[in-house]
Order: sequence, then C-alpha cells, then structure tokens
Amino acid sequence: MGRVADVDLIPGLPYDVGLECLVRIPHQCFSSVASVCKSWKRQIQASEFWRVRQASGLTNRVIVMAQTRFDPTREVGVKKHVSAPPVYRLTLCEPATGYWAELPALPGYPHGLPLFCQVVGVGSDLVVMGGCDPGTWEVWNGVYLYNFVTATWRRGADMPGGKRLFFACAADAAHRTVFVAGGHDGEKCALKSAMAYDVAEDKWTDLPDMAKERDEAKGLFRRGQFLVVGGYPTDAQGRFETTAESFDPAERRWSPVEDDFLDNPTCPRNCLEDDAGNLFLCRGNELLALEGSTWRIAAELPAAVRNTAFAAAWEGKVAVFGSEGFGAHYQGFVLDLKTGKWVQIGAKEEFSGHVLSGCCLEL
Repeated sequence: MGRVADVDLIPGLPYDVGLECLVRIPHQCFSSVASVCKSWKRQIQASEFWRVRQASGLTNRVIVMAQTRFDPTREVGVKKHVSAPPVYRLTLCEPATGYWAELPALPGYPHGLPLFCQVVGVGSDLVVMGGCDPGTWEVWNGVYLYNFVTATWRRGADMPGGKRLFFACAADAAHRTVFVAGGHDGEKCALKSAMAYDVAEDKWTDLPDMAKERDEAKGLFRRGQFLVVGGYPTDAQGRFETTAESFDPAERRWSPVEDDFLDNPTCPRNCLEDDAGNLFLCRGNELLALEGSTWRIAAELPAAVRNTAFAAAWEGKVAVFGSEGFGAHYQGFVLDLKTGKWVQIGAKEEFSGHVLSGCCLEL
C-alpha cells in the first residue's frame, strides 16, 4: 500500500505536517488512533507511514514472547504439593523504555497459548503458529495473526501437510512471508519438507525438501535467504548436528549442506541474527559471534541469564532473556556491542516467568 490520498489528516494542517504528527504516536496507541477515523486508520496501515516513521528514527524495537506469569511457589527451595501446569501468554517488552504489556489472549485459547508454538513478526503483524493444545496436548496446525494497528486477532489458513511440531520458522518481513521447515510428525519422525506462508494472501505454498531431516532446528532469515541450522534426523533423537542449509526464495532451491556451520553439536535454539545478517549464539556462559567461519566470544553473559531461554538482536544490540536456574525469576538484559556493557531490562514480577519462544519487531 503506497501513499494515501492527499486529504487533511488533521484539519487546518497540510498533509505532510499531519503525517509528521501521526508518525510520532507511540506503538501502544496505534489502535486508539486508528479508531478515530477511517483516514487515520488507512494512513497508519499504509507503507508510506512506516517508511516515514523509520526514516525519522521514530520506530522502536519490541520483543514479543510466549511467557508464563511468574509463580512464586515454583521458586528454588519452595515445595508445592499440587503442581498446576504453567499457562503461557504473549508478553511485549520494549527494551529501550522498559515498557511491558500483555497482549490479548489468542481467540479460543483463554487459558493459555498452544505449547511450543512459534512466534514471528511480519511488519505490523504478529504470527502465531503450531504447537500443542494446552488442554489435550494434541498437535495444533493453526495460524493466528495479531495486528498491532487494530489490536485484533484474525485466523489464518492452517499449516497443511499433517501434524508438525518443533519446526524451524523465520519471516521475510519485506515480502510478508513466513518460512517453515523440518520438525517432526505425529509419529515423532523428523521431517525434511518445507513450505512458505504468504501473510497478505493468506496462502501456503510447498517448497522443495531440504537435503536432511531436521527436528528442533533453528530457522533464521538472513540476507535474503531462509537459513535452517542444526537439528537431528529420526535415527539420532536428540543428538544435534553442526550442519546448516539455506533456501533462496528467488531461485527456489536449497544450497548445498554446510557441514560445520556450528563448531559444536549443540541445540541451536539461541542462534540469532541482527538486521545486517550478523550471527550470534548463546552457549553456556558466553555470547558468541560468527566471524567468517569461526565462532568467537563476543561477551560473557550476565550470571542471571546463563540459563538462556530466548535472545534477539538488532543494530548494535543483543537482548537475552533467561534465569540463574530452574524456578528462578526470568530476567532480560541488553548488550551494547560497541561498549560491551550489559543493561538490565526492568520488569515487574508478573513478567518474570519462563519463556518458550519469541520474536523481535520494529514498530
């Protein structure tokens, strides 16, 4: 969507001045402003609005996570006779300001998100897909999209091809496409199949198979390609590989397998990329950065997050969420790569629960 018709966005002010006013609204006010009138709603949904907002340096990075409310009875040293299963919800964190909020519940899931669902950002949309029904543990192939402009959910087309869990997933925000590959089926057999979801068209397309089966692999969208890192085949349950392969959407083909992409056979869950395609990996008490083909230590992780659950990166920054150990509060820290300094993200106790997955968006 391009430029909105030249109308007075704000009576008495030229169009350009009205636009300059609108692009300055904080992201948490999008839905309120969009409900004022149709012209404002159309403007906020237009690509021009986002270009001007970004060019003016008015966007902020927000992190959305599948997170539990913190239960103090689960803390280390506290005994509990009756243990209820944790309930996951979507929380939003703005690291630069310390702003936290809980997003509206997924329709049909008032008592919690599907367990092990994937969460990715595509422009002003948040896409939640897959996982297990928290009540029945049945594998769920559903797709829901949350729009930050209207603050509403809509149902997307279900993932085709049968049951799929623990798959690699990443988004090409520029082309509003989500890529899915690998995981395992209902018989716990690792998969090599892949597919793509067009958010605008609400349509799935099959992609060529990967060269290898990859259960619990990590998906990244890096420098125009869908990168799938690690995972393991059916006959090597839990024994992670160091290999990776990438899909070129323009050529519609996978690259040859890179045998030693990782320097150790480890779970790639906390492998991440920034806007420029730089790769990082949280492992043990260290944050590693890929330089050429070598993983080098970029920083030591704060002791409070060495049990790392989720990490995200953008220009010059790396955010890490984790805990000291089982049952402890989950905390967040941001590393400034230029200074090498970590800064803690303040949060109330209700936002210190366990994190399953998440994504980073620019709003």
